Amino acid sequence: MSTPKTTKTYSQKPTEVTRRWILIDATDAPLGRVSTQIAKYLIGKYKTTYTPHIDGGDYVVVINAKDTVVTGDKETGKVYYRHSGFPGGIKDATLKEVREKFPERIIENAVKGMLPKNKLAPERMKRLKIYAGPEHNHAAQTPEKVEVK
Repeated sequence: MSTPKTTKTYSQKPTEVTRRWILIDATDAPLGRVSTQIAKYLIGKYKTTYTPHIDGGDYVVVINAKDTVVTGDKETGKVYYRHSGFPGGIKDATLKEVREKFPERIIENAVKGMLPKNKLAPERMKRLKIYAGPEHNHAAQTPEKVEVK
């Protein structure tokens, strides 16, 4: 009796990676939904050629970062911490304060928390371009607009 022929598991090579440019408009979209979409494209998990140890993700351009929506009392209750590295150097800011000064950091921190904590994460974060307003510098790359559900 002959054994059935099985298909081999595909493993993508670094030379076979093709990257697309994705444009996401964060206007009136919940922060978590936007962040999960961005993480999915940065990792490349939606692709059929996905290989966990190869960075096969896309470039993501996010516009209108200042217009993301959060539910409940997160606007005043969510606190972001950062540390200078010196004793007593911890600083905190609410989401409202961060939105006024650096609206890009809100999405950046959310996406960074959703990426796997491995050596591919810094390179993936470099491919994330976030803009507070509707203008961006990547028109030459002709990014594909993706709707956030």
